[in-house]
Amino acid sequence: MPGLVVDAKDVWRTHHAGGQPVHALAGLNLNIERGEFLAVMGPSGSGKSTLLNVLGCLDRPTSGIYRLAGEDTSKLGADALARLRNRRIGFCFQSYNLLPRFTAVQNVALPLVYSGVDRRTREERARARLTEVGLGARLEHRSTQLSGGQQQRVAIARALVTDPDILLADEPTGTLDSHTGREVMALLQGLHRQGRTIILVTHDPSIAAYAERLVALQDGKVAKDQRQFGGAPTSAERGVAA
Repeated sequence: MPGLVVDAKDVWRTHHAGGQPVHALAGLNLNIERGEFLAVMGPSGSGKSTLLNVLGCLDRPTSGIYRLAGEDTSKLGADALARLRNRRIGFCFQSYNLLPRFTAVQNVALPLVYSGVDRRTREERARARLTEVGLGARLEHRSTQLSGGQQQRVAIARALVTDPDILLADEPTGTLDSHTGREVMALLQGLHRQGRTIILVTHDPSIAAYAERLVALQDGKVAKDQRQFGGAPTSAERGVAA
């Protein structure tokens, strides 16, 4: 379904340090269409983490409006916001956040437990998502038996299992070597080509280059918003031999 999936208008997020107000977001405006692949960059303190928390409904704006898939999040209570977060947002973090004693299937199925989905359906959907990310042969492996790249694929499968409106990826290649990082980014590109909406936060320009749109933050506002090629960098761009 076409249209805006993220609509943030004049969003402020203010906290206090030493009795003084600190504006982590300062009147930020951002629209994201369904199906976009967007990278967010910016220096430390520019508001990247705060923006991710607001978009993921982990934090509320101090003022302004944030609509997710047309729903005004400011009008929701804590329980309704938690249900929205579980249903409409998939999270993929740098540290994977997998439960070590759980198998890949059990880790991926976990968000569906909170949604009240029956066990058989949970396992079927988890297996399908793991197969989608190339781990069909690792379904019963525990996270301690998987490589870093495989663990990140499990995390991506878990983020997708509820069929969310947006996938938030926070430095998803930060702990991976360059080769494995490129594999993970190629996977995200493939998901984008299937119609997924992906919002990637990164400090690495070579990772941001995989996205079709780049948003740069500065002092809690959008300083740059541009379209880009959105393809994997060439060997020449990566500075390596073909």
